[in-house]
Amino acid sequence: MTDSRIDPAPTGGVDYIAVEESAPFRELKRRQRRFVFPLAAAFLVWYFVYVLLSSFAPAFMAQPVSGAITVGLLFGLGQFVTTFAITMGYVAYANRRLDPVAEQLRDELEAAERGAA
Repeated sequence: MTDSRIDPAPTGGVDYIAVEESAPFRELKRRQRRFVFPLAAAFLVWYFVYVLLSSFAPAFMAQPVSGAITVGLLFGLGQFVTTFAITMGYVAYANRRLDPVAEQLRDELEAAERGAA
């Protein structure tokens, strides 16, 4: 199998193992993981800081910021804000860096399947 196109498997179907081992597919996985893993780790740290502060620093979390709004409430709302921000960032990244490669791979797979039929 070459890196530029997907060859049919000897039995007439597509060799999906070869596709997984191809350079374009490995690059697609590398790009996706390079974006997802650091953000997931950062978000988990942020989440556990929030949980730990809620459990072990209730006085800090109960400090009023403005009226009935407390530090804990702002941290809790911050969880929602960061979730949406990460989602929007991933969608933008996927549209720009992942989808073109995935589309090309899909087109090659569909062409190989049509050729094997």
